[in-house]
Amino acid sequence: MARIIDGKAMNMVGDKVKALRLANGMSQQAVSNKLETMAIYVCRGSISRIEDKTRTVTDIELYGLAQVFGVPIEDFFGKPE
Repeated sequence: MARIIDGKAMNMVGDKVKALRLANGMSQQAVSNKLETMAIYVCRGSISRIEDKTRTVTDIELYGLAQVFGVPIEDFFGKPE
């Protein structure tokens, strides 16, 4: 089956995740810890791989990231800050 995303990128939101994390002064571990409080288990290494687009992001993870950063999900699909 053909992929929707061309190239090697495994997600479309990695740049925005990194931009929001840095804008909020958070480490990758802090993001992982916040997600864990919502029973969304994404290790620090997976946050890194999301940011460099070598890992896919599930809908539940995207929802959790939106909660962590206090933004609507749609914001992940705009330009990085």
